[in-house]
Amino acid sequence: MEAWVERVMYASRWLLAPIYIGLSLALVALGIKFFQELFHLLPHVLEISEADIVLVVLSLIDIALVSGLIIMVMFTSYENFVSQIDLKEGTEKLAWLGTLDTSSLKSKVAASIVAISSIHLLKVFMNAKNIDNDKLMWYVLIHLTFVVSAYAMGSLDKASRKH
Repeated sequence: MEAWVERVMYASRWLLAPIYIGLSLALVALGIKFFQELFHLLPHVLEISEADIVLVVLSLIDIALVSGLIIMVMFTSYENFVSQIDLKEGTEKLAWLGTLDTSSLKSKVAASIVAISSIHLLKVFMNAKNIDNDKLMWYVLIHLTFVVSAYAMGSLDKASRKH
């Protein structure tokens, strides 16, 4: 009975595979949104202000960072929790594939969240004249919370590796 329960529990890791496939569909959605923003910008590039162009470009960078984060989480989590990705010899392989464990993934996710939050905060500051001071304060506090959390996670990870 114990062996059967353990086999079933171990096989249940495959229930995560559809979630990772769903993340790849989220990438498709982000790609569509990226090009929608780009196609809205290009016809009006000579008409709109530099600040507005920068805001759109920051949105595109934001989408690119979130997309990279999805790739990192999708592949690393799949390899750590479901199965190793087997690529044919001569197939291009991402340099970091198979090298990230859950601890280093956590650190990279935290750093990515800080970067995404930084870009969002920059967009907010570029549009500060249209945003209430209370909201600006909350944006800064939330960003600082992300920064402190990422730093704390990195410090805890570093301390746990020493022991």
